Amino acid sequence: MSNIVEIRNLSKVYERGRQKVEVLHHIDLDIAQGDFLALMGPSGSGKTTLLNLIGGLDSPSQGTLVVDGERIDRLGEGALAKWRSEHVGFVFQFYNLLPMLSAQKNVELPLLLTRLGAAERRRRAAIALQLVGLTDRVSHKPSELSGGQQQRVAIARAIVSDPDLLVCDEPTGDLDRQSAQDVLGLLQMLNREHGKTIIMVTHDPKAAEYATHTLHLDKGTLVESGAAA
Repeated sequence: MSNIVEIRNLSKVYERGRQKVEVLHHIDLDIAQGDFLALMGPSGSGKTTLLNLIGGLDSPSQGTLVVDGERIDRLGEGALAKWRSEHVGFVFQFYNLLPMLSAQKNVELPLLLTRLGAAERRRRAAIALQLVGLTDRVSHKPSELSGGQQQRVAIARAIVSDPDLLVCDEPTGDLDRQSAQDVLGLLQMLNREHGKTIIMVTHDPKAAEYATHTLHLDKGTLVESGAAA
């Protein structure tokens, strides 16, 4: 199986005034196409930084970063934004839904960057909402939905453009246990039945059990890798 992510000698340094803080130290990592990877580690270990680099939301200070066949560490800001819109779906802890828009319109948002017509955007959004089990909530606004339903809308938005890769930053961190299990089961279904590669940052060992592999970071260094039960 081919790799969707290939990382070599990756480092990330942030400058705070005159101080330089190295958040990631010389990371080497391969992630196979179709994997479901959980990234774990204490706060400040570099998990979200690594996730943002893989998703093209940030650029490394050093090293090579190949994602879905593209050297994204070489891309300029405009090219990187275009690449993200075509290849990556994002799921965040706090949903990031627009409160004045219906579930349908929120899911359509990534498609506004494409040349698709309004009817095709509606059709694809409806399919994505059906996939996450929210066909009966398409006209509801976020305030009319539970936290778990809002996260399902966010997942539908992430998959509506049919990306190869989903990056999820604490996707269950704001949910009760039952809603969290529902969302994790949905991610697992997208991985197993639809072939989506998923990289998920989580503090929750029970959430990591849904992944096929777990990767541990500590102080910016890869310290352990293994298979989930």
